[in-house]
Amino acid sequence: MAICALLAVGSLAGGARAEDRYLDVRRGEFKPVSIAVTAFAGDAAAGAQATSIITNNFNRSAFLAPIDPKTFTEQIANPDVAPNMDSWRALNAQFVVTGRSGRSADGRLQTEFRLWDVATGQQVAGQQYVTDPNNSRRVAHIVSDAIFTRITGEGGFFDTRVVFVDETGPAERRRKRLAIMDQDGANVRFLTRGDDLVVTPRFSPSSQDVTYMSFGPTDPKVLLLNIETGQREVVGNFPGMTFAPRFSPDGQKIVMSLAEGAATNLFAMDIRSRTTTRLTDSTAIDTSPSYSPDGSQIAFESDRGGSQQLYVMPAGGGAPKRISFGEGRYSTPVWSPKGDLIAFTKQKADTFAIGVMRPDGSGERILTEGFHNEGPTWAPNCLYLMFFRDPGGASGSKIYMIDVFGRTESLVPTPDFASDPTWSALLN
Repeated sequence: MAICALLAVGSLAGGARAEDRYLDVRRGEFKPVSIAVTAFAGDAAAGAQATSIITNNFNRSAFLAPIDPKTFTEQIANPDVAPNMDSWRALNAQFVVTGRSGRSADGRLQTEFRLWDVATGQQVAGQQYVTDPNNSRRVAHIVSDAIFTRITGEGGFFDTRVVFVDETGPAERRRKRLAIMDQDGANVRFLTRGDDLVVTPRFSPSSQDVTYMSFGPTDPKVLLLNIETGQREVVGNFPGMTFAPRFSPDGQKIVMSLAEGAATNLFAMDIRSRTTTRLTDSTAIDTSPSYSPDGSQIAFESDRGGSQQLYVMPAGGGAPKRISFGEGRYSTPVWSPKGDLIAFTKQKADTFAIGVMRPDGSGERILTEGFHNEGPTWAPNCLYLMFFRDPGGASGSKIYMIDVFGRTESLVPTPDFASDPTWSALLN
């Protein structure tokens, strides 16, 4: 399915400026906005699906709080007409969503919504989307993003996908294959067959390509996989162990760590020419590199100081600067798409935490703690992280989502055990 040009979009004019916002989510201290998502009119199945997906998205968002539809005192017969605001004020609703979804005369799916401000009684947003019926779930996510952005002023994240490692079988013989899903866990599709062990998938920030490691009967391989075409390409075979390949912001390079004897150093590879540049030269273990969004710096983990800590250095190589100084061992640094934060894993005794800090190491905050939390990945709007948690024993790992303030954590449903999530950019 092509990502671009899926939708014909028409505006259902609202009464407020697009740049206005109702909730400043970056302040950290806020009360979620109460919102009523009324049943979409039109085709019963299409309307029910849109209503359910939008409500579920908001329930997981931390910033929007859907009101229980069982408490609704008004049933919306015509979504084009303003609701009875008095009935919604009685439920302490701040916003009401009305809409419809169904087939148009030419067989395409037509979905529209209106967002109403209960305080003023005015419509403040509205759009119409016309597309192939197979895109019905995407339309519901796009509607969710439009509403989320109108209320918070922040970019959306619902119309995104996540590549992860699907894990099946007993713990000592796990079958691991790449899979892709919508950010809410739906539409799971397998990308590899599971013949070889696959780990550390990473989305390109500039395309629908994923890089990952494959371990088969021969040397480990770094591969590129195009999600849309299924085309797979070996970037390089390496005689030693290779770890954690990740794209540069422009998608033209891959940075990774290569083991040479007792040392592991960082290397950058130009995807087109296949030329490799050594970035670090130490006797330590340097791994998990991550570019800053402007491509000028790399964050990585290293034991060069005696324990696992986080460092930042120029992207072309140079003197690293240590940025982690808390108690415990730090690993898996991942730069946020906006460049303001670095997410990480922190281990202290048997506790694994997911946290964030500024690129200079200040402002460290722990978002969640537990047994074996690992592998954070950023949503494109930098307000959420996904990670995986392995409780140990006979159980396996599962993927979770948490907001950047640690207020709301939720399980992302997957068909089997799952690990190593990587979040795509916004699709539309």
